[in-house]
Amino acid sequence: MENKFCLEGKVALVTGASYGIGFAIASALAKAGARITFNDINPELVEKGVSAYKEAGIEAKGYVCDVTSEEQVNGMVAAIEQEVGVIDILVNNAGIIKRIPMIEMTAAEFRQVIDVDLNAPFIVAKAVIPSMIKKGGGKIINICSMMSELGRETVSAYAAAKGGLKMLTRNIASEYGEYNIQCNGIGPGYIATPQTAPLREPGHPFNSFIIAKTPAARWGTTEDLEGPAVFLASAASDFVNGHVLYVDGGILAYIGKQP
Repeated sequence: MENKFCLEGKVALVTGASYGIGFAIASALAKAGARITFNDINPELVEKGVSAYKEAGIEAKGYVCDVTSEEQVNGMVAAIEQEVGVIDILVNNAGIIKRIPMIEMTAAEFRQVIDVDLNAPFIVAKAVIPSMIKKGGGKIINICSMMSELGRETVSAYAAAKGGLKMLTRNIASEYGEYNIQCNGIGPGYIATPQTAPLREPGHPFNSFIIAKTPAARWGTTEDLEGPAVFLASAASDFVNGHVLYVDGGILAYIGKQP
């Protein structure tokens, strides 16, 4: 059974993985045996990411790349193939969110979110699929969201992008499943990260709201995402395709407590 989850000899690219959820997922893949590559748009963040992986005992190769640029992505993928090996596992993690009421949001701001959260996964997947086909298979994991299923105030662009990413996930599975390529998504719930620390203060209304809406009665942790990521990156999920695995503590299944 352990062999089904083993990633020894596999090359993984996790986009936007200098820190946070991407870093946690890449670290989990590394613990399962994968060789890690990652990118960030900011050279300083790439350097910090390499240092953070080194501190964790992980050898990771970082690249400066804007994932919304097809030219830069193609260059990065070519470099990884030459310097590390053909990419077996792609995790489309890079993303942004702009919390702006829809009628106050400019079209340019809307397009920026769509560009990073939807167009970029298309661009990166498009770049790695040909070599996956030649090698005989591969794994693509798109980091979706509960907003792939739900709407919420101020996140119209993010919800539109993540809803689109869910359907891109299904279409990649439909189009390239015959080549032994599995494309699935992970939909994180509300995860405890340094960025969400102010919202998780005891007594904060949003903290109380999330705990009340979650059957698990807690925020998720980055560790909660590690097992699902390794599963979807490994041979254990070879007949799982076009699926979004929501790691949300049960929020999407729950209507909430009666007031």
